[in-house]
Amino acid sequence: MRTTTVTIATLALGVFGIITTEMGIVGVLPQVADRLHVGTSTAGLLVGAFALVIAVSGPFMTLFASRIDRRTVLASAILLFAVSNAVYALTTRFDVMLAFRILPAVVHPVFFSVALTTAARLVPAADATRATTRVFAGVTAGFALGVPLTAYLAEHPSLEAAFWFGAVINLIAFLGILRFLPTMPVERRLSYGAQVGVLRGGRMWLSILSVVFVFAAMFSVYGYFAEFLDEVTGMDGSWVGALLMVFGLVMILGNFAFGALLRRDPIRTALAFPALCLAVYVLLYAVGPHTAPMLVAIPIWGAVHSGGLIVGQYWLGRDARDAPEFGNSLFISFSNLGITAGTTIGGWLLSVTGPRQLAWLGAGFALAALACMTLRLSLDRVRPGAAAQLPV
Repeated sequence: MRTTTVTIATLALGVFGIITTEMGIVGVLPQVADRLHVGTSTAGLLVGAFALVIAVSGPFMTLFASRIDRRTVLASAILLFAVSNAVYALTTRFDVMLAFRILPAVVHPVFFSVALTTAARLVPAADATRATTRVFAGVTAGFALGVPLTAYLAEHPSLEAAFWFGAVINLIAFLGILRFLPTMPVERRLSYGAQVGVLRGGRMWLSILSVVFVFAAMFSVYGYFAEFLDEVTGMDGSWVGALLMVFGLVMILGNFAFGALLRRDPIRTALAFPALCLAVYVLLYAVGPHTAPMLVAIPIWGAVHSGGLIVGQYWLGRDARDAPEFGNSLFISFSNLGITAGTTIGGWLLSVTGPRQLAWLGAGFALAALACMTLRLSLDRVRPGAAAQLPV
């Protein structure tokens, strides 16, 4: 049991390292632009290209890797992240850095999907959700600690140190996977057709659409966290940095709380998530211009926001139980599509109306998610057969 706990913690560390690599660059983009001698908008391709490659390549790469030993897949993917961070620290060429943003993005969804499935396989079926919750804790820790630490190290002592930090974290995870994870050959080899077959039928596509709307709801507002606090609440940069840390730390606790709620009552918890998002965004709109109420609202926002990952993975996983890794890759791809849609539409609305109205955009996406989830459940009542058990 202790070895299993350490193995799951190692997988969570790998997820932490991946999120730090993916999102940490957001906080150091101006320094990266200066180092590479390009404009900030050009440097922004390092962020956008990463997300786009994840969204496009995820299911295909997971299919490709579906017949390879699980430890080999996980170790190879995380090693590529370690190498890429080392390249970021050493290169001064934009084309080289862009190439080493694209390469790890290709294996990003593979690591996630295999890590989640592997964590569930390592424990009894009743503990599968608890195991995946612990892996997801690496995501929230990445936002809470990895991203701020990257920004801090870029200033004290240097941008290179920030990237070496990412390289070391991913290297430790690589060594941990080799040390603690046993060889895991694929015992039941699903054909590519059988895996892609989960996409047949309206139930899966309603679940996919639900995930897209859930993540659009989350990131259409969170993506402009700093602008909201600056322009609506009137907080300066030091306040924004501190509250980002608070938001992330609350997310860690909220992640485990939502995991516990899913184990007790998965359907009601899943349906409650978009409803809670809607309530939070109404609250943000109401108290946005007032500092003291916002200091109370932000931890509430963080606690609700934290549930999107595990709720989304559960919801889509219900319809992908016959091909869980492929289902997890669909979750990673379409959640990234939701993030892209939410931040893109949010950016447009921000330029037209200002940041306060973003709360209504997030509320609209949350309502759309709730409608899709309710319609998805109605199909179970019409044509029973989709069990409400947690995916593994």
